[in-house]
Amino acid sequence: MSKQQLDASTEEKILATAKKIFTQKGYEATKVRDIAAEADINLSLVNYYFRSKEKLFEHIMVDNINKLFEKVGPVLNDEKSSLQQKISFIAEHYIDLLLENPDLPRFVVNEVLSGSNKIEAISSKRALFQQSHFAKQIFALQAEGKIKFEPVQVMMNLMGMLIFPFLGQKLFNNIGVQPAGFREMMEARKQLIPVWIDAIINS
Repeated sequence: MSKQQLDASTEEKILATAKKIFTQKGYEATKVRDIAAEADINLSLVNYYFRSKEKLFEHIMVDNINKLFEKVGPVLNDEKSSLQQKISFIAEHYIDLLLENPDLPRFVVNEVLSGSNKIEAISSKRALFQQSHFAKQIFALQAEGKIKFEPVQVMMNLMGMLIFPFLGQKLFNNIGVQPAGFREMMEARKQLIPVWIDAIINS
């Protein structure tokens, strides 16, 4: 194995372990030595690759945020697609992403609930939604009198439908929803969520 391959392998191992521990403990309670011990890597190597706990955390958060927005961003600003088409794409993309990264919602929510400023510091892509064609389409419905509530309610409902099942997955397992069944339910939600959101908008 070349040095470059070894470096990449070591970095990936550190990042995977750090994400796991940050998710379990949160930023404040996590120590770099916890990450090193779990990854079975010398503490000095963790510091060599990422310099500090803060840098390591930010690297993971930036990667997660990029995953969330890299495919959705162009869709949000596609002026040729309808609101319903955008919602269908968002539902499908986010469910696929969360099935691959089921701990991602808990990772983010834990930091929000802890009052951490780490999320805010790297959430510059928030403006991507606020200034998007998608947002304009929702606000246009309010201006036309087609919805009688704040447009942000649409996003709250959409994100809740997407994220809550993953936050509550252990609870669902406890009441008999097995992993294979959970995946099937999430696949079904790709078609159901756009129908539910459309019903909310047109109620």
